[in-house]
Amino acid sequence: MNVTLPENKINKKQIILYLVIAIICIISIIIAFYVQFYARIDIGKIMGIESELTYGKKSGEETESLEMNFDQLFTNSIEGENDLSNSKKKDEEKPIVYTEIEKKETKVNNYDVEVHIPHINIDNEIADEYNNEIKTFVNKTNEILNANNNNAIYLVEYVATIQNDILSVMIKSNLKEGSSAQRLIIETFNYDLRNNKKITLEELLKVERLNINDVQTKINDAIKTEQKRVEDLEKLGYSRYNRDTSSDMYKIENTNVFYMSKDAIYILYPYGNENLTNDLDMIIL
Repeated sequence: MNVTLPENKINKKQIILYLVIAIICIISIIIAFYVQFYARIDIGKIMGIESELTYGKKSGEETESLEMNFDQLFTNSIEGENDLSNSKKKDEEKPIVYTEIEKKETKVNNYDVEVHIPHINIDNEIADEYNNEIKTFVNKTNEILNANNNNAIYLVEYVATIQNDILSVMIKSNLKEGSSAQRLIIETFNYDLRNNKKITLEELLKVERLNINDVQTKINDAIKTEQKRVEDLEKLGYSRYNRDTSSDMYKIENTNVFYMSKDAIYILYPYGNENLTNDLDMIIL
């Protein structure tokens, strides 16, 4: 007796369905691999879903409020730490940014010191480089404490944030020595936790989908407006720091002092970093 087995027929619709599923799976794997190891991709945008921009949409009132409350940012702590940072820590028992040196001391007719100096707790060469730069605040503290009759005031405070897998650290110091003018010094350190590298302002703006040309125009306009105000004050007999509005220092690719909080991106030009002044220009996105 001949036994005839039933034919397993797969129609064209099933073949097409299987192919589509296979292609989607392959694309998903490629995207996931690329995002994990090489780049930041807006998955929502790829899928045709436009997410609301977090930055760059501030009203005039919001910007003014953020600028007025700038000093309130400095809490000497970190905000927004997440699980991603845990595998990158050098000391697992401490936050990814913590206060390493904290000192408050006054010596009459000599100094008034209050410092909160952070340490970036990441196990790689970039963090070591950042921490070495931060040591300048430690060295200045020791210099003031060991000097005599310096009549110095030295205040150091910081804030750190992790937002969208980017660690941003900002240190602010006020320095007054003897009869010299007061200096406002601000240093920032920005690190891409996902890709284990420094992140520039230009890269940050791209990550947050902000138009580079628009931001550059905003910077240029802000500096020109401030310089006009300086010139008006000089006519009234007040001395302020003069800006060279044509300087390349205001180009985005040359701007190194910036900070990203959960509410805003601060682009900063602290002239006291190089000069005896406490003048600061601030552009908020």
